[in-house]
Parts: sequence; C-alpha cells; structure tokens
Amino acid sequence: VQLQASGGGLVQAGGSLSLSCVASGLTISNYVMGWFRQAPGKEREFVAGINRSGIFTSYADSVKGRFTISRDNAKNTVYLEMNSLKPEDTAVYYCAADRRTWAVVIVTNGYEYAIWGQGTLVTVSS
Repeated sequence: VQLQASGGGLVQAGGSLSLSCVASGLTISNYVMGWFRQAPGKEREFVAGINRSGIFTSYADSVKGRFTISRDNAKNTVYLEMNSLKPEDTAVYYCAADRRTWAVVIVTNGYEYAIWGQGTLVTVSS
C-alpha cells in the first residue's frame, strides 16, 4: 500500500501549485482522503479533506478560498490545487487515507488517518 505525492516545488508568493497523490495497493474510493502539512518546527496540521464521492470537502481556515481538494477515483488520485500562495504555506505536504473504510465524515485529526504518503515540499518565497 502506497501513497505517492508529487507536484511540490519553489514558487513566489501569489503563485500557484498543483499537488497530486496517486495510490497503489489501495482503492481510494473506499476512503475519506486528506491533505496535511508540516512546517519546520511546527506540528502537522490538517489542510483539506474530501469524502469518498468527492461531493463534500473540508478546509482549514488558513487555506479556505485559496486551496481546492479534488479526487478522481477512476485514477486512484487525489489533488490539491493551491492558489494565492503565501510564505506561511511553506511546508512538507502529505496526503493520507482515513483509517476507517467507508467512513462518511471528514475528520481533521491526523491520528484518524492510517496511510500516509512520503510528502512533497512546497516552498513559497516572499
């Protein structure tokens, strides 16, 4: 079972990046999926989550209106579109799958997510 995140990089403030998370050995349509991030010296924090069908989403207040999470279950892939990036968005971004199969509610606690990708670094310069 593996989640492979990609798409990170260096971007100037105000710019955009698109992250992808491809799953293997796991059928993501069975799981609520989330994106988290961890900045240097800080705790991991919830960024966005999406329910199994993709109809419902949840965002941290700090990214609401700027980031968009989506999924393509046919491609077993979750995406995070990031716009109007700020230096404080600099972090390693991780995708994760909820530990509960067939969950209905999007949870923001990282401990409820059992499968994690390796992370992709996003650096936003001022």
